[in-house]
Amino acid sequence: MRNTHARTSMLRLAAGVVATITVTAACGGGGSKSTAGTASSSTGSGSGGTLIIGMTASDIPQLDTVLAGGQGYEGDRFVGNQLYDGFTKFDLKQSTEVPKVVPDLAESWTVTPDASTWTFKLRPGVTFHDGTPWNADAAVFNFDRFTNKQSPYYSATLGATAGLAIVGIKTVTKVDDLTIEIDTNGPDAHLPSDLTTVYMASPTAVKKDGNDGFANNPVGTGPFKFVSVTRGQRLELTKNESYWAGAPKLDKLILRPIPDATARVAAIRSGEVNWIEVPPPDDVASLKGDGFQILTNQYDHIWPWIFDTSQKPWNDVRVRQAAEYAINRDAMAKTLLHDTAQPAAQLTPPANASYSKADDMYGYDPAKAKQLLADAGYPNGFKATVSIPTSGSGNMIPIPMNEELQRDLGAVGIQVELKPIEWAAMLQQFAGGKFPDGASAVNISLTFQAEATWSLLFNSKSPINIGKYANPVVDQALTQAAGTLDDAARNKLYEQASAQITKDAAWLVVVNDLNPRALSPKVHGFIQPKSWFADLTTVSVGSNS
Repeated sequence: MRNTHARTSMLRLAAGVVATITVTAACGGGGSKSTAGTASSSTGSGSGGTLIIGMTASDIPQLDTVLAGGQGYEGDRFVGNQLYDGFTKFDLKQSTEVPKVVPDLAESWTVTPDASTWTFKLRPGVTFHDGTPWNADAAVFNFDRFTNKQSPYYSATLGATAGLAIVGIKTVTKVDDLTIEIDTNGPDAHLPSDLTTVYMASPTAVKKDGNDGFANNPVGTGPFKFVSVTRGQRLELTKNESYWAGAPKLDKLILRPIPDATARVAAIRSGEVNWIEVPPPDDVASLKGDGFQILTNQYDHIWPWIFDTSQKPWNDVRVRQAAEYAINRDAMAKTLLHDTAQPAAQLTPPANASYSKADDMYGYDPAKAKQLLADAGYPNGFKATVSIPTSGSGNMIPIPMNEELQRDLGAVGIQVELKPIEWAAMLQQFAGGKFPDGASAVNISLTFQAEATWSLLFNSKSPINIGKYANPVVDQALTQAAGTLDDAARNKLYEQASAQITKDAAWLVVVNDLNPRALSPKVHGFIQPKSWFADLTTVSVGSNS
């Protein structure tokens, strides 16, 4: 099987999107005291119930394997990880540590010392929802869909979206029924991390329905099975009683796209849904006071501006550093976001294994910002245009947040014009390595959870390093990381790269949000991990605790 090096997509790096919806039916309501970190453990009585989630997405995510990220990481969180499994997954059954990569459809793996040949032992006894056995033939079939143009089921769209995770793969070979070998184009020490969101589809179902048909009737091995979908309104899944890791507690899972934050709050208050993503900061205290569970945790998320470092004035590090010192992150986190986010003093989020507090660098110092601007030849400041999303998962409340940045920067002489753009359109341009027209900076929600992201965003030769940032120290650290199999040593190299990127102010680092969500007191057993993703197999919906 040959890797076609399909155009790498960054749609997974941003987390979910915007939409419109009419919300209907289900459980909810107020009543018990809220908790933070873990939903109430009481399971009530009777069945596992129906969980109805109000997402921030603009539509139901696409349902075909890697396209489950079509609404960003929110698509993976609520669709991909429920319908499918990957070779590996993150450990989401605890909330105190940055999740480690653990076995999933591959129960173990080994790698050669040069980090370029991986042997995966596949989990025996697993079947897809339609009864098709999971084995090496199924694995090769799926990789062929992403990379092999000679396959009748090859999809350029799937290949482009999968590019983030599998761009380094050269060949995938069946060794025996439960063993495959993956050869990469050079060292690829982070392959197990990158395979967490490369989901496996039933070959039988794909052959029966074709790529287009399969996307409307998906079949995976995951904890939930597809029932029905109404685009823009509702996706219904049911529990997989035969799930190899144990059936989930829930009977049904229903996903509803509700991009408007006010509408999400109204939906959970009325009982039309019993879980919402990203409650507006202004509503958190009242929801908590009315007995809804408000869960937060650090996770691997950064909310930055990316500067076009090839253009004046952002090509001058002093100008970029001036912007860093001009903004009041503490005020934004506390006053505007009501502690649903934390100030970001460096590039790497605290919930990333590469974070070191010693690398924190930036704080609020407008006098220093003005001096840096004067030193750079801009004593009277300058004008700049920044492209911002109107909404979308991971973007929190982007318009008021960017307006606050606009005021802070204006106070030191940087006059910013904000150009709103619809989230999906921004993602498409970002995936193509382009700034939205007329902008010299872009605000976009991102994560480093997939380790390949470091090189894709910051290697000077990466086609989607849209800021055109280049530093040989960073290139060297990232190249070395690709060949370093020891996790701690590899994370240290990412830390070194991050420290240099932070010093160079390649991005305006603003805040790291805390992944807030509101749950009805009838929702029990959810563990809020330090991750974009969510394990819903432990959740049930029943009477108030």
